[in-house]
Amino acid sequence: MSDSNLDALRAALAASPENVPLLLLFAEACINAFSLDEAKQTFERARTIQPTQIEPRLGLARIDLLTGNTSAAAVRTEQLISEFPDNAPAHLLLSRVHAAENDRLAAIEAYQRAQAIDPLISDDALVAELGINEERKRLKQTPHGITAEQEIAEEFGMEDGEDDTHFFENLAPLNDDFPTGVPLNHEQPKTGFKAVGGMDVLKEQIRMKVLYPMENPELFKAYGKTIGGGVLLYGPPGCGKTLIARATAGEINANFFAIGIHDVLDSFIGESEKRLHQIFEIARQNTPAVLFFDEIDALAADRRDLRQSAGRNLINQFLAELDSGDGANDGILVLGATNAPWHIDPAFRRPGRFDRTIFVPPPDASARAAIIDVMTKEKPIGEIDIQALAKKTPHFSGADLKAMFDTATEAALEQAMKKGRIIPLDTKTLTKAAKQLKPSTKSWFESAKNYALYANAGGEYDDVLEHLGLKK
Repeated sequence: MSDSNLDALRAALAASPENVPLLLLFAEACINAFSLDEAKQTFERARTIQPTQIEPRLGLARIDLLTGNTSAAAVRTEQLISEFPDNAPAHLLLSRVHAAENDRLAAIEAYQRAQAIDPLISDDALVAELGINEERKRLKQTPHGITAEQEIAEEFGMEDGEDDTHFFENLAPLNDDFPTGVPLNHEQPKTGFKAVGGMDVLKEQIRMKVLYPMENPELFKAYGKTIGGGVLLYGPPGCGKTLIARATAGEINANFFAIGIHDVLDSFIGESEKRLHQIFEIARQNTPAVLFFDEIDALAADRRDLRQSAGRNLINQFLAELDSGDGANDGILVLGATNAPWHIDPAFRRPGRFDRTIFVPPPDASARAAIIDVMTKEKPIGEIDIQALAKKTPHFSGADLKAMFDTATEAALEQAMKKGRIIPLDTKTLTKAAKQLKPSTKSWFESAKNYALYANAGGEYDDVLEHLGLKK
């Protein structure tokens, strides 16, 4: 990019200094112009404004790699992946980091993970450097230099050139009870609501709408009510929807299946529907079960917004699984989490599907205190007034509180390196970090308020209005 274009972007930023998309665009332009110091400063500004957004942090890791600081790049990237395991660009960057460290096998593994999440992501230069295409060709052959089919035919005494079509068609499929290609691992959470600080009103809602029916199945069946069904959890990002879902499973000693978008979506037509059906079948074989779909709006988008039939077919399959007759879904609780319930197809909100909706608000003061208390563990801590910090962080999500600790930790580490000793975190350091951050929930409520005020005919978003103090 030319200097004039960079100057134009600088002028735009001067007029809109907190425009994060513009900051990211400018940082990318700086990288292209090899102005890495300015790119780093810009990513830092974007991260300060939106600490929970992954792009600025990913940009800082890229700068570390470009400046030869591979160790710092690796630390940043691995931290991002631990927080956002389904982020394909983070896995791709980790592959580049491993390649820079001459760890070819780790680089290939990270690259393949990135493509498993997003088949469209690629880096031709990295593929060539790692020899991934050659590796794929090699894996298609056995150590003897013949194809796997030829080796099997040789093992079973088939003559070379003999028609083996019928033979391979009739081989029994492997692991027939549990279809391949979908996540089979599940857990039985050992902790319930006790592990979730505060949120007493939310917990009681879940008890009344979800837990009591599943704990008293005979009573509800006597009234013709099925056990299980679907519950939609919605609210700002980073407020603990996944934690609540896992704790719900722990309360009823159910098997917990956490399903991400990449576990369902497949690049081949029809495969996504098959994977979704297999996921439900596995849950049906492991009742009581909680199926938790994170970012469910990506799988249950409003069909009026979809132009391609593939997306519509997946939605129809999802609806069919939820409607499965003959009591097939008895004992299965389907939890869906979303930040944008208004983008979900209305068909999912009908009785028998996601007909129960629960608003997951930002943590209240007591919940923030509990979160802060947990985050002080295993860190060098000085004098900390947890209640004072909770009061000074209104509207902060759990992710925002973590960002506060991360910011304070970086400041303490900087001082520790200068002074050659451990500098403990204290109330002053954390308060200063909190002042540098803006609650990420505010932008969500700005959007949610419009829907709650003007697209709330059924009262679906009354909880949002009540939280904002706008309900009449």
